[in-house]
Amino acid sequence: MKAQPKASHYINGSFVDDERGKAIPVIYPATGETIATVYSATENVVELAIEAAREAQPAWARLKPVERGRILRRAADILRARNDELARLETLDTGKAIQETLVADPASAADALEYFGGAVASYNGDYVDFGGPFAYTRREALGVCVGIGAWNYPIQGAGWKSAPALAMGNAMVFKPSENTPLSALALAEIYTEAGLPNGLFNVVQGYGDVGAALASHPIVAKVSLTGSVPTGRKVLGLAGSLMKHATMELGGKSPLIIFDDADVENAVGGAMLANFYSTGQVCSNGTRVFVQNGLHDRFLDRLTERTKAIRIGDPLDPETQMGPLINRAQHEKVLSYIDIGKQEGATLHHGGAEPSLQGFESGFYVEPTIFTGVTDGMRIAREEIFGPVLSVLKFDAEDEVIARANDTEFGLSAGVFTRDLPRAHRVIAELQAGTCWINHYNLAPVEIPFGGFKQSGIGRENSLAALDHYSQLKSVYVETGDVVSPY
Repeated sequence: MKAQPKASHYINGSFVDDERGKAIPVIYPATGETIATVYSATENVVELAIEAAREAQPAWARLKPVERGRILRRAADILRARNDELARLETLDTGKAIQETLVADPASAADALEYFGGAVASYNGDYVDFGGPFAYTRREALGVCVGIGAWNYPIQGAGWKSAPALAMGNAMVFKPSENTPLSALALAEIYTEAGLPNGLFNVVQGYGDVGAALASHPIVAKVSLTGSVPTGRKVLGLAGSLMKHATMELGGKSPLIIFDDADVENAVGGAMLANFYSTGQVCSNGTRVFVQNGLHDRFLDRLTERTKAIRIGDPLDPETQMGPLINRAQHEKVLSYIDIGKQEGATLHHGGAEPSLQGFESGFYVEPTIFTGVTDGMRIAREEIFGPVLSVLKFDAEDEVIARANDTEFGLSAGVFTRDLPRAHRVIAELQAGTCWINHYNLAPVEIPFGGFKQSGIGRENSLAALDHYSQLKSVYVETGDVVSPY
């Protein structure tokens, strides 16, 4: 099974390679086999990409917003037309089940391009009347922006970052995760086919050193990272020391609160989406599932029954519901946390083992796992695992669960299931999280902002808020009379 791209990088409208860079093997997580090899960007490749972006950006920013948007909307149409082949590429790159990638990956990128392509034409500054004199504000492009993507949603991340950046008149140099380098190259080709001028979306591969070189480059005006909290701290510190704009979309240990009066089937479905979708590799996952005492046993029974029915197997089989983890290191990390949970005294209620799958013996599979008897101080309740590990915690009262839910350094997401809508709004208002759901979990439509509080990030992706973060504000005062001066 091969998925070798034409070259490692995409710069100024063409594929580029430099095999002097460190080799990056692309591993298919279901089998452990190498399906492609790309090369990390050398210093010369980084300079070529940034220079191409610098040269192309001013003319792009001078276009009418509707003209920029027209190109993004054409690219969205191409993404949708090629959804099946791009979904297959994303499954090979990530190991996620193709039934997921067909609906959640290229489609989400297309949604972002379509939304920002249309929204930017009516995204304007303000007018302030001073009774004769007046002022207005302008939203202007930042210049060259850097996007650093995560491996769990590669083409979605490339779309979420590039769409508002390009719509606003910026150029972007995008570095995918070294674990998933393929689909950003496909997006770059699609942008060119849609009519995007050369140099405005460049893709360079690499490890952390390449990300640091991009983030610290003097020409770069902004860095947008999706990744872990430790990586975010490093990149934000670097960007801040150089007075660059930054958006950080980081990790979490989010609470999902289920009250006694919740619909059991919906609550179970929400909890499974919050823990098992994409094999649990979602930053916003609600991995601390707080269940009120009166519903706990019924909820757990139905959760167990439905979890046992999850079909694990070949990610390219449309019937498969759960694929492998991304790589061996993540596989070992998740298994180690399952051991930690048992050692700390939590009850391994279901799963926790490596499934035996014929033909996929070398794949990075872990069973969907449920822990019960979990307490707030346990590491499995405090640290981000990033795998299909669900912790069930009991609670008695509303005030109690709010305090426990907020007792974390993270603040990305939160969810509440209840039929009592006044209580739902009341609890959500008290939860320290940037992206929340009532009676659902993990939906992320492009029309609403996505991002976190506390250590889970800074800035927002999606919605008009993203255009704010990819622009700078200029104020202009206009005098219509004479200048009054004491001199």
